[in-house]
Amino acid sequence: MFTFFSRQGRVRQKQAIALYKAAALAAREPQFYTDFGVPDTFDGRFEMLCLQVWLVMHKLKVAGEDKLAQALFDVMFRTMDQTIREIGVGDLSVPRHMKRMMTGFNGRANAYEAALVGEEKLEETLIRNVYATADNIEQGRVQALALYVRQVVEGNPKEEQDDEQKTGKTAGQ
Repeated sequence: MFTFFSRQGRVRQKQAIALYKAAALAAREPQFYTDFGVPDTFDGRFEMLCLQVWLVMHKLKVAGEDKLAQALFDVMFRTMDQTIREIGVGDLSVPRHMKRMMTGFNGRANAYEAALVGEEKLEETLIRNVYATADNIEQGRVQALALYVRQVVEGNPKEEQDDEQKTGKTAGQ
């Protein structure tokens, strides 16, 4: 409860803020809106932010960093609270909007997790969430986004090669 006041809590908070900023920056990459056909709208950008934050949280949970994953979730929704206030949503309706966004995020996260274990196709999950407001959904673009998601979840070989070149170590050393 009072972990924010501990040294570990403050460190975790700083890490969560940095992870959120990185996820938000990744969600703004033009390729999602040009190459993958994600709607370049408020909803489309929210969907990409949710997807990017979920990808980070998934990796954190796999690594046993549940507290950091929770801190990332908390940072995301504190930021969302500030954002909806800044765009003019009245103070009395902010809690209702926040509840709806949190519930939506959790539903998406559960759907993405289910898609990873094969309970349904990832492409169908992406169409239902990321492409929900798209006028024209091209299967090739959906498949490309699904491939991106799988590569991030499994570890992008290109990123691993870059890390190896920087450190001089191969995976497993």
